[in-house]
Amino acid sequence: MSILVINAGSTSLKFALFDAAARECVMSGSMDWIGGGREHAELTLRADGREEVRRQDDVPDHRAAAARAIQFASDRGPITAVGHRVVYGGVEINRSVLIDNRVRGIIARYGELAPLHNPPALAAIEGATTALPHAPQVAVFDTAFFAELPPRAFIYPVPYEWYEKWGVRRFGFHGISIDYCVRRSAELLGGDADKRRVVVCHLGGGCSAAAARGGRAVATTLGFSTLEGLMMTTRCGSMDPGLLIHMQRRCGLTLDEISDALTNRSGLLGVSGVSPSLSQVEAAARQGNERARLAFDMFADRVRSAVGSLTVTLGGLDALIFSGGMSEISPGLRAAVCDGLECLGAHLDAERNATCKPDAGLATANSPVRILLIRTREDLVIAQETKRIAAAENSQSQVPYSKEAPRTNPQARF
Repeated sequence: MSILVINAGSTSLKFALFDAAARECVMSGSMDWIGGGREHAELTLRADGREEVRRQDDVPDHRAAAARAIQFASDRGPITAVGHRVVYGGVEINRSVLIDNRVRGIIARYGELAPLHNPPALAAIEGATTALPHAPQVAVFDTAFFAELPPRAFIYPVPYEWYEKWGVRRFGFHGISIDYCVRRSAELLGGDADKRRVVVCHLGGGCSAAAARGGRAVATTLGFSTLEGLMMTTRCGSMDPGLLIHMQRRCGLTLDEISDALTNRSGLLGVSGVSPSLSQVEAAARQGNERARLAFDMFADRVRSAVGSLTVTLGGLDALIFSGGMSEISPGLRAAVCDGLECLGAHLDAERNATCKPDAGLATANSPVRILLIRTREDLVIAQETKRIAAAENSQSQVPYSKEAPRTNPQARF
């Protein structure tokens, strides 16, 4: 018996198969659509420590990809339950839940606010339902970790009736990753984690920074939609809303054109004109491309500014965590973000930063603030939540979002 985790993104679907105890990943893989095309997907499979398998597969969309993932996983035995990463649950859902028609409707309703994530997740859920009609499916929401933010952190300074009538508030995203990184840092650092002040920089295709104290969310840069906060690969991050009014009123752009520009043609891609890929932007900057250098510098500056702001919100900083794909591949980005954070007590060790692999400490020996690079494990958290919710399927009510520490293999403390 096993638990299958599915993470549907805008141009890919990742999956991981866990044992029934939700502790060990026994197989994983992904399907990526090449160049945005939908005729074939680049399939990657990893299992049992064997060499990675790569090939093209006839998978036209997320629904078919979910069914294909189930086919691969079922070869290893019965699937007990399926867990899905879902980005946006809105005001209606603030915990992991069993998927039913009501939950599907909520995921669909918020597709407009999370267009790169909720529609693919819903398609994957439909594909899994067709392939495994009797298996329980669980939605684990990125927004759940931030459900307990204090009102001063989630209310916007707009007419209060917007919140009362329409639920306009800061939701926050990347919560599954942030939650894992906060708890993993407690394992690595040891000591008393109840009052530890942590800032996590999740830097991937989507980017955010969040503050936590004692394992609980205090603040986050992402907000009502997935556009706020840090500059991202193709998303703009925070900007003057008056500019958007101007672009519509004076420059003639439609709302759809503005939405497409802010979501798909901004960020690293929009400024550099090179690529949404940080590695390609860095390479172009090294070759003298001034716009690429500008994009990189802007990106690092915004992350650094967010760390400073969140540190003030916390009243100090005990640990700074880098996570996500861009954090892992770019020592240069980590160094650029930390350049200037010495005033907060965060001193980066240049040699460690240049050579480290996750999970690792990057701070100098005498740095008051510990700096960590952590490989996030959203799949592990989703598997554990799926196990918990599926086990409670016959209960009258479901317990709140789990804070059980992830079962990992702690490495050396930093």
